[in-house]
Amino acid sequence: MNSTRRTFLQTAIGLSAGALASRSLRAAATPASAPWFEISLAQWSLNRAFRAGTLDAMDFARIAKRDYGISAIEYVNQFYMETLTDSVVAELRKRADGEGVTSILIMCDREGRLGDPDPAERGKAVSNHHRWVHAAKTLGCHAIRVNAASLGTFEEQQKLAADGLRALAQYADGYGINVIVENHGGLSSNGSWLAGVMKLAAHPRVGTLPDFGNFRISPTEEYDRYKGTEELMPFAKGVSAKALEFDGAGNEQNIDFHRLLPIVKAAGYRGYIGIEYEGRTLSEPDGIRATKALLERFRVS
Repeated sequence: MNSTRRTFLQTAIGLSAGALASRSLRAAATPASAPWFEISLAQWSLNRAFRAGTLDAMDFARIAKRDYGISAIEYVNQFYMETLTDSVVAELRKRADGEGVTSILIMCDREGRLGDPDPAERGKAVSNHHRWVHAAKTLGCHAIRVNAASLGTFEEQQKLAADGLRALAQYADGYGINVIVENHGGLSSNGSWLAGVMKLAAHPRVGTLPDFGNFRISPTEEYDRYKGTEELMPFAKGVSAKALEFDGAGNEQNIDFHRLLPIVKAAGYRGYIGIEYEGRTLSEPDGIRATKALLERFRVS
């Protein structure tokens, strides 16, 4: 074998060994199973404490991070409606940044029906949400969560809700903010109805926030939560893990996370799943911790 051939083979072998070593190092540095979702905390989980004044809504980011080890939060507009100013929003952003906490969204209620049959009232509801779009932009959120309330027949309400959502999304698009709808009572808790609204709205900024628990259409009618979640997931830009009561094994007694989370994962969702504890048996802090522990079982599954 001539020296040139020998040198070539030695170099090739050396490169192959180096490549294998490099791949091995990369494999060793990469976790075998990385989490497929992150956990956020919905402010509503502490609604009783915030309403009572036991906790200060301005401290939400600190509370989430220091008390629960959660670095992403979902605000509720009800706790800021009377005090909302540019300086308040700037202070909320400053405090979140100081804690290393990401603001995900603002849950918006009490701003009118986006699907109101009266065009003037529907337009007013759209305008009422503009301030929350501005706040979401300043906070660094990706979305505001809204409701799709309306009146009329099944199909009429779909068209009206889609119209209001599209109008709001067109405005929010200028700020890079999504407009997402939760199943939140009435026809919005009918998965088929809300999925139809998404198709009619036909705007890339419009999406859903499937809530594991809110499938009660009326006092006498409840939609199948597993079917509803599956119908809403193709449009999901967020997910809300509602929890009420836990058994001795740490499972939600009435909402089967073992069925719901695989539905979420199978839909290709890889964003935040928000803790929204609303139970009464456990305290708000203990309920948050129980929901977090339950979610963490599935993060690397």
